[in-house]
Amino acid sequence: MNPDARRGIGYGLACYFLWGSFPLYFRLLDESGAMEVLFYRIVFTGVVCLALVAARQAWREMGVVLRNRQQVLRLGAAAFLIAANWGVYIYAVNSDQVVEAALGYFLNPLITVALGVLVLRERLRRAQWAAVLIGLVAGIVLTLDYGHVPAIALTLAFSFGTYGLLKKQVGGPDGVSALAGLSTENLVLAPFAIIGLVVLIAGGHGTIGHNPPWQALLLASTGLVTIAPLLLFAAAASRVPLSTMGLLQYLTPVLQFLCGVLVLDEHMPASRWAGFGLVWLALVVLTVDSLQAARRQRADRLAAAGLAAAAVS
Repeated sequence: MNPDARRGIGYGLACYFLWGSFPLYFRLLDESGAMEVLFYRIVFTGVVCLALVAARQAWREMGVVLRNRQQVLRLGAAAFLIAANWGVYIYAVNSDQVVEAALGYFLNPLITVALGVLVLRERLRRAQWAAVLIGLVAGIVLTLDYGHVPAIALTLAFSFGTYGLLKKQVGGPDGVSALAGLSTENLVLAPFAIIGLVVLIAGGHGTIGHNPPWQALLLASTGLVTIAPLLLFAAAASRVPLSTMGLLQYLTPVLQFLCGVLVLDEHMPASRWAGFGLVWLALVVLTVDSLQAARRQRADRLAAAGLAAAAVS
């Protein structure tokens, strides 16, 4: 493995480790309600984004994005999806439902596959169908265990999966960069967040002045905490294969699950273990199939290159 690839794996591990430790970070903010934390996260993430745009002199790129009505509409839709994802996740952490939040991110690869079929009309391989069916059985088992549909997990999985789908449509080599996209999303959300904060503070429900200066510093840090793993992710994705990133991504829900069970002492009855076990089985099937497909594609490319070289000679 070359040094650049090793650095990429290091960046990926750091990124997914930070996302995996989010339950411990957001638990520090439990004095503030989920909506207040969400509003401050949007505002301070926007501040950090604009600072990075200024530092990189990326105003022209931002202008190009903002003049493209179709891209703005898609990024606006993506913005509300990620805001819903953030808000539900913060609520889950501060209402002692970290394990169910982790379930949402375990389900995300399966939801992404399902969205590929429903929205992009992609055709699934047999192993992918098997993984989706196992995931459906897991959903039934977990619904029976919880006594209700695991709404937090499904909301997190569908919101993030759909967010990824929209970002894919505006991304690509000639599309919107990660910084320009996130900055545009925050520009869309900022007016709503500012109005929400004004209403909270005017109603006497704001907490930024509590326990000075620590509560204010914690709320202000939400911007850096949001941006840092995204930058690490971008650095990793440019250095290592997508299949490697796909394997590394499971570190996040594993760490979140361990935080919920081992650190925050959430209850896990046997039936819930069975449901999670089925989800993990589905992910194993999906991952093995993805690795085999990537290996076949590499072999096909090498064979095609060999034939082309033979034809030239």
